Amino acid sequence: MRNYKFRIYPDQEQEQKLTKWLETCRVIYNSALADRKNHYYRNSKGLSRTRQQVILKADKEKHDQVKAIHSQVAQEVLFRVERAFNNFYRRVKTGEKPGYPRYKGPGQYKSLTYTQFGNGVGASFQDGMLKLSKIGMVKTIIHREIAGKIKTCTIKKEYSGKWYAVLAVEEYPVLYSPNCQAIGIDVGVKEFATLSNGETISNPKHLIKSEKKLKTLQRSVSRKKKGSTNRIKAKKKLARHHEKVRNQRKDFHHRVSSKLVWKYGKIAVEDLQIQNMVKNHNLAKSITDAGWGEFVSMLTYKAESAGREVTRVMPHGTSQQCSRCGNIVKKDLSVRTHSCPHCGLVLDRDHNAAINILYKAKAS
Repeated sequence: MRNYKFRIYPDQEQEQKLTKWLETCRVIYNSALADRKNHYYRNSKGLSRTRQQVILKADKEKHDQVKAIHSQVAQEVLFRVERAFNNFYRRVKTGEKPGYPRYKGPGQYKSLTYTQFGNGVGASFQDGMLKLSKIGMVKTIIHREIAGKIKTCTIKKEYSGKWYAVLAVEEYPVLYSPNCQAIGIDVGVKEFATLSNGETISNPKHLIKSEKKLKTLQRSVSRKKKGSTNRIKAKKKLARHHEKVRNQRKDFHHRVSSKLVWKYGKIAVEDLQIQNMVKNHNLAKSITDAGWGEFVSMLTYKAESAGREVTRVMPHGTSQQCSRCGNIVKKDLSVRTHSCPHCGLVLDRDHNAAINILYKAKAS
């Protein structure tokens, strides 16, 4: 399943209706969350989604705002509540200490989903526009061909005020010609990635390059009176610039991952624990800016759909071990060159790591 994101332009009436729907979905979400908590407190067991669907149906008869939204949209909210609890219990079982599912505050519920697409039910395309049941025909910029069957349609409002349609698509398999070439990839901060063949991919550093502009916009927000129209405008301007940075990063990841999947049949990457890595405050901003996790996720799903193979290996020792003789050559992060006193190998530290990553993948 792959997401296709398109910009949509609801008219004023449609935007008002969608905004009301988001608020209603937030109320349904919080109510369903409270019902689960209260039911567990009274009965020492969870409340099923099936039972909550019955409660929602009764609420629909009592409350006009619930009755106003499409039934698919309302029912999908309960899936989100169930997913929140399932994720919570899963993490508890693995020994983590996750926070209990939280209520959504005003303005925090940012998307709604039609769970069916096509055949005039829920959402569909008609005459180049997106038709949303109970909303109407919405102008849509379809900038790319959709290669697959659309399963669901999520309408999302960004903090910048822009609206998007996110389509979950079951793609038709597009298999590339057989390719036995293998490559190891070491992601980094100085260079975005270093390949085991010595090739490097420069780090565009979108966030760092925009930092000065973002700080200026943030100061502009801080200077405005809380609750004022000017402050709202300044916050939207700041949000739009953050969105621009995210889009630049995502576009870069798409281009790099597509090129690698087209070029290589087997790709090896490190299975990085990014949540732990960003605890290093000296590197946190650079790691976030690079977006390694998003990149590897893209690389993985593109490889799967193209019949390629991505192998994740444990990162332990890839930088310290000599890729020629296997001996450990200890060095801290400031040392950028691998120089082995045992076999005489001298090369860039990230290149050495990329070769080790490839070796680990072949051995696994």
